[in-house]
Amino acid sequence: MKLSELATQTGATCNLSDGDTEIVGAAGLDQAEPGQVTFLSNPRYTSRVKTTRASAIYVGEDVEVARADLAVLRAKDSYLAFTRAMIVFHNGPDFESYWDPTAVIDSSTRIPREVFIDAHVAIGKNVVIGDRVRIHPNVTIYDDVKIGDDSEIHSGVAIRENSVLGKRVIVHNNAVIGSDGFGFAKDEERRWLKIPQTGRVVIEDDVEIGAGTTIDKASTGETRIKRGAKLDNLVQIGHSCEVGEDALLCAQVGMAGSSRVGDRVILTGQVGIGGHITVGNDAILYPQSGVPNDVAAGEVLVGTPAFEVSAFWRAIAVFKKLGDIPKRIRGLEKRLDELEKSKSQK
Repeated sequence: MKLSELATQTGATCNLSDGDTEIVGAAGLDQAEPGQVTFLSNPRYTSRVKTTRASAIYVGEDVEVARADLAVLRAKDSYLAFTRAMIVFHNGPDFESYWDPTAVIDSSTRIPREVFIDAHVAIGKNVVIGDRVRIHPNVTIYDDVKIGDDSEIHSGVAIRENSVLGKRVIVHNNAVIGSDGFGFAKDEERRWLKIPQTGRVVIEDDVEIGAGTTIDKASTGETRIKRGAKLDNLVQIGHSCEVGEDALLCAQVGMAGSSRVGDRVILTGQVGIGGHITVGNDAILYPQSGVPNDVAAGEVLVGTPAFEVSAFWRAIAVFKKLGDIPKRIRGLEKRLDELEKSKSQK
């Protein structure tokens, strides 16, 4: 692909003199080979521009590149432009329909002509599968599930009854969609009585769900993951929860039942959200934050219990000095004793 064409497709600009440079792939600064494009977004790695073997590089609009042999593509966001280049060169193979003879599919299920169903897939009753859906080996799909066009279900996934997946949804290995919510009530003898879980899970368009993630269905109503949300590996979404549009949930995040996460919220690794908690739009929670109360829109919190990030770091600065306090107290006591002795001698 000509560099000029790549620039157009990725929202960047390049010098006319570099426009005919052939680009065949994209890679990081240290991994790139001749014929590939790379990027610089973090000034910390500027020194690596001198040694990269790439033929072209994405940089910010005002970044200077002191190498005459390196074609420059300028973009408002060099990382975003490079991501688009990665998509251009790694867009995956063309769709090929396939239906493995070992798949077990109920006769009531609607299977389109363009579909990929691999070995040992089991599909229950009244399932609706969209066009160009890819279902990899050993996937189990229960009754009355709906899966939208162009979605991909990786091996080992279980999709429970009545779950709804939108278009272009990606579910990675061994995730479980629609498992029973964790709901129990104590009876007169103080034994746990299981609450029937009669709801469903709804996954909207363009959601990606990581490996080993579990999303529980509601006891009544639904658990909903909204359009464009991205869930990392080993995330737990409790029953009746809602995850907002374009939210980002990193590994080992846990949301207890009936909690709500707003649009574009970022929950970093091991954040825990208590039951019936609401996290407002655009909030960010630092790693291992514990959230026992509602979080306002746009807040950045850290700690357990989580509180405002700048206040947290001020508290940490004080905490680091606590070990010096006994020594300072002893010094003050000694000085006080000396003053009292001096006073008594007078």
